[in-house]
Amino acid sequence: MSDNIRDRAAARTKAQRQFAASEQRALTFKEEQEKERAERDAKNARLRTLRLAKEAQDREQAAKQAEELATVKSAQVASRRPRKTRPGT
Repeated sequence: MSDNIRDRAAARTKAQRQFAASEQRALTFKEEQEKERAERDAKNARLRTLRLAKEAQDREQAAKQAEELATVKSAQVASRRPRKTRPGT
């Protein structure tokens, strides 16, 4: 009977060690996943910030170019001479 109790205790101890190891692997995996997710989120936030800054810069540049184009066109219109008409027509 004593051997039976020792066998049970040994089996229980072995099962508990395997369960603990399994739990530790699962915990390590979850921690790694969370770390990777945090790194990915930080990267995406950085890229989003850069993209928004570039879009703002592009908008400013487009507005400046439109303003310059309008200035050039208005200068061209102001400098035009009226067409001369032929006499007698």
